[in-house]
Amino acid sequence: MTIKETIKSLIALKQEEIPVSYNPREVELPIDSKKIITTVGVRRCGKSTLMELCIERLLKAGVISRQIVWIGFDDERFEGMQTSDFNSILEAYMEMFPDIPIKDVYFFFDEIQRIEGWELFVMRLSKHYSKHIFISGSNADMLSEELNTALRGWPLEYKEYPLSFKEYCQFKDIPMTSHMEKDLALLRSSFYAFVHEGGYPEVVLESSRVMKDKLLQGYFNAMIFRDLIDRYKLSNPERVKYVIKRLMAGMTKPASINAIYNDMRSQGRKATKDDLYDIADKTCSIFLLYKVTKFDLSFKKESSALPKYYCVDNGLRQSVLLPGKDDDGILFENVVFLQLLRNLPEGQKICYYLGNKECDFVIQTDTDVKQLIQVCWDMKDKDTRERELGGIREAAGLTGCKDLTIVTRDSEEDVKDAQGIIHIVPAWKWFLGR
Repeated sequence: MTIKETIKSLIALKQEEIPVSYNPREVELPIDSKKIITTVGVRRCGKSTLMELCIERLLKAGVISRQIVWIGFDDERFEGMQTSDFNSILEAYMEMFPDIPIKDVYFFFDEIQRIEGWELFVMRLSKHYSKHIFISGSNADMLSEELNTALRGWPLEYKEYPLSFKEYCQFKDIPMTSHMEKDLALLRSSFYAFVHEGGYPEVVLESSRVMKDKLLQGYFNAMIFRDLIDRYKLSNPERVKYVIKRLMAGMTKPASINAIYNDMRSQGRKATKDDLYDIADKTCSIFLLYKVTKFDLSFKKESSALPKYYCVDNGLRQSVLLPGKDDDGILFENVVFLQLLRNLPEGQKICYYLGNKECDFVIQTDTDVKQLIQVCWDMKDKDTRERELGGIREAAGLTGCKDLTIVTRDSEEDVKDAQGIIHIVPAWKWFLGR
């Protein structure tokens, strides 16, 4: 079968199966922006689903299935495809539907980055044929920085993550607006499950605990071998796994690559410090981990301080590490970080504060601190309460920030303070905006 025949087959197959129903997501791709729409995010978080949901909306808006071209390039029949073969997509469609103007066609390309020279074809397609182009793909091959370079600033980029708590509730049909006691109890227990299970869509919908772990471990191994080892030509998979697991285990605390290096040397493991820094950076580049720097008024001091690392999904972390006694607090802080990250306005960043005391999250622009967030699983203990209040007070005093929040498992009150009102809120309310 020729490339053109394969493309015709895929176009016909997709047109026959749509529409397909999917659970909605909070991110919604625009359907008529006249821009190249791209989605980036960790493997298996739902990037392709965003495009499927976009097709649903197009059909409701009056677009017919014959105007949809969906090509998934993770197909063995495209092995050996050359840049010059991309024109076969246009030829195939025009031969199949000569009566439909190509400018009215919506192109959806999944994993197109697998084929060398794809960006040249996409630019040509957008310039001369159709302004309706949507791209998603494995972040291991299609990183946002590379994409913007390749397409010279043309695309609109959308970031996708595993499910938020709101999406988790929607997937499981859990009522989120009810004030009935039984529904509130269900929300609280569901939040606890969300903290430990994570938000990978396929995992959330899977009922078997054994299968959940198998799926998550499969995701992890794919990230290690396909996204890191294969793409970046890293050697020694065990070294890569060791560094990532160490960073996961120390999540929420300042992480010292130097300490990991010394531990590896004492165990007889061979590596240079540069190797370990490289692994950490590349793990962040595929969105498996996120690095958070220390807040400091001095950029030099901020850059030289130890960073913290957070993981893209709690379930993923739990599937590859042994349980720990502090897991509740660590996992809780991680989901708060992920919620802040998914809602972070353009031009703002997340740091942590560490002076005499500590505040977990500082939301800032280049010139201003917008919000301080403290995270505490249980504030009932007097010493714990004072520690958490003291940390956010100290950070507020230094930064002048008045938007102060402590997210807890179930405590709720407003504390009037010289620095302003400190809002103590239950996590399930904070996540749902109630």
